[in-house]
Amino acid sequence: MNLWNRLMCYSRRHSPWLFHMNAGSCNGCDIELIASLTPRYDAEQLGVRLEGSPRHADILCITGPVTHNCVQAIHTVYGQVCGPKAVVAIGSCPATTNVFIDSRTVDGPLNKHIPVDVFVPGCPPRPDAIIQGIAKAAEILANRAMNPPAPETAAAPPTAPQSSEVQP
Repeated sequence: MNLWNRLMCYSRRHSPWLFHMNAGSCNGCDIELIASLTPRYDAEQLGVRLEGSPRHADILCITGPVTHNCVQAIHTVYGQVCGPKAVVAIGSCPATTNVFIDSRTVDGPLNKHIPVDVFVPGCPPRPDAIIQGIAKAAEILANRAMNPPAPETAAAPPTAPQSSEVQP
């Protein structure tokens, strides 16, 4: 790994830039995410910065149950975040759809639509838990940048899983 790649990995680990997206939440988790960036918790001292554009972000933070209206927007924003990227699901709603589980307007959980790296539990989660989740996502992001996925080889076509195998 050359010097430039090591510098980028160090920067991703020590100064992750976030893009926040609300997928239909009650704003409880949104308030706690913003509270984690205030001087009381001081996540900016760790290099965490909230960005206004997904094209400048490293980590995508999503709150709320995934509604039918937000699914296309989630895919669009996820595609706009440059790789390597990490996704943090903040609160119980993106993980399990929480109290909205039988709602006709909810199309969650979030990992049904995009891969999620870190789940921060709680309704709403505490700011220190959010900071810990973002730090874990930054670590995952730096490791992903250091070890990029190997290109697929065309040696053998993938076989369909048998019915007795457990699907991940």
